[in-house]
Amino acid sequence: MTAHLALVTALLILLLSFDKRSLFQYLKNKIFIRNPEPRRVDPAPMESTPCKWDETALLVIDMQNDFVLPEMGSPMLVAGAKAIVPSVAKVVSLARERGILVIWVVREHDPSGRDAELFRRHHYSNGKGPTMKEAKGAELVEGLKIREGDYKLVKTRFSAFFNTNLDALLKATRIKRLVIVGVQTPNCIRQTVFDAVALDYEHVTVIVDATAAATPEIHSSNIRDMKNVGVATPTLQEWTCTAT
Repeated sequence: MTAHLALVTALLILLLSFDKRSLFQYLKNKIFIRNPEPRRVDPAPMESTPCKWDETALLVIDMQNDFVLPEMGSPMLVAGAKAIVPSVAKVVSLARERGILVIWVVREHDPSGRDAELFRRHHYSNGKGPTMKEAKGAELVEGLKIREGDYKLVKTRFSAFFNTNLDALLKATRIKRLVIVGVQTPNCIRQTVFDAVALDYEHVTVIVDATAAATPEIHSSNIRDMKNVGVATPTLQEWTCTAT
C-alpha cells in the first residue's frame, strides 16, 4: 500500500512539472479532439438539358401587313409590331436551323366579315376590311416568308387553337413544346398561350422581344401574367443560347 501511494505521488509530481499549456494542447490534439483535413469533394458535372427540337414547334402569330404596317391604315394595327419584325425573322431562321417545325398562324376573313368576331364586323363593308383573304393586308410582312416544310394555319379568333386543327396537327407530329412569337400580346398571343397551358403542352415559351403589343406597359403586364402560369419568357438572346 505504501509502495502504491509512493508511485501515485511520483506521478502527480511528474505531471505538475509539465507546462500546463503544452500538456493541454497535447491532450487536445492527440486524445480528445480529432480534426482531420476535410476530404475534398469534386462538384458533380451539370446535367445538360436535352434540346428536344424534334418535339418543338414555333408559332408565328399574325405577322401580317394589316397588323404591322401603319401605312395600311388598318384598324388591326399593333403599334409595337413593326419593331419586332427583325427579331421574329431571326427566331424563324434559328428555328429552321434547329429543325423546329415553323407554323405560320394568320387571320384571313371573308370580305363580308361574317366570320370575324361580332365586335369587329363593322370594319367590313363594300367588300373591304382588314386581313381579307387574298388581300395585301393579309399577306405576311416583308422579310417573313413561308417555305417548304413550314405549315400555314388560318384562324378567325384570338387563339390559334380555337376552331382550328392546330392541336390535332401538333399531336400527330408528336409536338410537346411550343415557342411563340408575333402579335399581339394581350390578345392572340395570350389566348394561344393559355390554351396551350390548358391542353397540357409540356413547355411553352414566349420570346419577350419577338412579341409586342400597343404599348410596352400592356406588353410587360401580359408577359407577367403568362410567366405566372409557368410559361418561359426569355429574350431572343437567351433563347438563342439555351434550350427551350
